[in-house]
Amino acid sequence: MLKLIGYRLLLAVPQLLIVSLLVFSLTYLVPGSVAAAILGDAAATPAAIAELEAHLGLDKPFFTRLFDWYAAALQGDLGTSLLSGQAVTDLITQRLPATLSLVVGGLVVAVILGMGLGIFAGIKAGQPRDRAVTGITAFMQSVPEFWLGQILVVVFVIQLQVAPVLAWTPPSQDVGRWLAGLILPAIALGVGTSALIARQTRTAVAAALGSRYIDTLVAAGVDRRRILWTYAFKNALVPALAAVGLAVGVLIGVSLVMEKVFSFPGIGTLMLQSVLAKDFPVVQGVALVVGVIVIIVNMVLDISYGLINPKARPA
Repeated sequence: MLKLIGYRLLLAVPQLLIVSLLVFSLTYLVPGSVAAAILGDAAATPAAIAELEAHLGLDKPFFTRLFDWYAAALQGDLGTSLLSGQAVTDLITQRLPATLSLVVGGLVVAVILGMGLGIFAGIKAGQPRDRAVTGITAFMQSVPEFWLGQILVVVFVIQLQVAPVLAWTPPSQDVGRWLAGLILPAIALGVGTSALIARQTRTAVAAALGSRYIDTLVAAGVDRRRILWTYAFKNALVPALAAVGLAVGVLIGVSLVMEKVFSFPGIGTLMLQSVLAKDFPVVQGVALVVGVIVIIVNMVLDISYGLINPKARPA
C-alpha cells in the first residue's frame, strides 16, 4: 500500500509541471498588451508601455520568466496581481473556501443521488424501474446547471422566500447560514453530475449481481441484503469511484459558472475578472490551484482503488 501511495505522489509531480507550463505558456497567446490594459487608452503610449513592462518584468525572455515563476511557486509565492498589487496567494486564499464549499456540496448531492439511483436500478436490471431510472438520469444530464440554478432561485428565494438571498456566508461567521445558503447551489450543481455516477453504479451493480459467485451465495442461503452490500456493492465501488473522479472535474468546471448564478465570491469569479483584465499572475495562480485540487482528488481516488481492490496495487 505504501508503494501505491509513493507511486501516485511521484506521478503527481510531472502532472503539476505540465499543467503549470501549459498555463504559463497560454498567457502568451492572449492578444494585446498587459501594460496597455493597465494604463488605459489615454495613457498607453509606446514609451509608457515599455516603461511599465520593464517595471513589471514583462520584457524578460520567456524562459527567464518561467524559471523565476517556478522558483517562487515552489516557495508558495504565486506572484503579485498586476492590477490590485495584492499577493496572488492571498487573493486565492480569500476566495477558495467559497469554491470548495460549492464543489463539495455538489459532490455530496451527486454521490448520494447518483449511487442511490444506480443501486436502485442495478438490483433490478432490465425491469421497469431500471428503465425509469435510465430515463430520469438522461433528463437530469440534459438540464443545464445554470438554468436549474436560476429556476431554484426564482422559486425558493424570490417566490417562496425560504432560502437566503445571499447564498454565501463564511462558515467562520455562522455555520447554520453557511449550510442554508449552500443547499440550493449544491442541488443545482450536483443533479446533472449525479446522472454520470448513477449510470456507472447501475452498470457495476448489475454486473456484480450477475456474476457466478453471487449465484453460489444465493444457493448457499446467504441473506439478500448481505449479498448486495457486502459483496456486490463492494465490487461495484471501483468503477463507481472512477465516475466520482470524473464528476469532480466536471463539478469544478461547472462551479466556476454557478458562482455567477448564486453570487459566490469564489475563484471562478476571480479568474473571469483576471482574464478580462489580462492579470496573468492571477490567472496562472488560479489555474495552478485548480490543477492541484484535481490531481489531489484523483490521487486519493487511486489510493482508494488500492484499498478496495488489491489487484489495483502495484506489484
